[in-house]
Amino acid sequence: MSIFGNSIFGNKSAGVVGGAPAPATQDPARHDTATQDTPQQDTGIPETAVRKSDEQWREELTPEEYHVLRQAGTERPYTGEYWDTHTEGVYQCRACGAELFTSNEKFDSHCGWPSFWAPLAEGNVRYIHDRTLGMERIEVRCASCDSHLGHVFEGEGYGTPTDQRYCINSVSLRLVARDDVGDSTPES
Repeated sequence: MSIFGNSIFGNKSAGVVGGAPAPATQDPARHDTATQDTPQQDTGIPETAVRKSDEQWREELTPEEYHVLRQAGTERPYTGEYWDTHTEGVYQCRACGAELFTSNEKFDSHCGWPSFWAPLAEGNVRYIHDRTLGMERIEVRCASCDSHLGHVFEGEGYGTPTDQRYCINSVSLRLVARDDVGDSTPES
């Protein structure tokens, strides 16, 4: 089974996977850099998304985090914090804290980056066709803050329920171990 019913790799007509971006809209109530003569295009990012200036992101993230999360960089394989961890828990976006993946869907792909066969919930990530470096790939981004996470690949023959590998940079994630979540009980 593939994302959106059909293969995410077969829908290449639009920049955003899963269909064409919504038609450009005009919001006369906007008072930012847009004018009424300049239609706004739907980027696929929800209105409730975390929005920060480039300067704010640079202040909050380390240089490596900024390079990967905000500039779509990639950490070197076999160097990230989570590529071979088996700790049970939830993987959050390092930039905004949104819950993205769980250890239940993590598997050993031996590729040098953390690999998952599905996100925690489909609406927690978004997909973009990535045609950089002369390749056709599907980029995975955090739906809450639009940070780059990695890429998803399909049909590689891993024995996972989805036949997909979400190849995610460790530096894009923060693992909240199951033991650290909700284990505090009030004392009587």
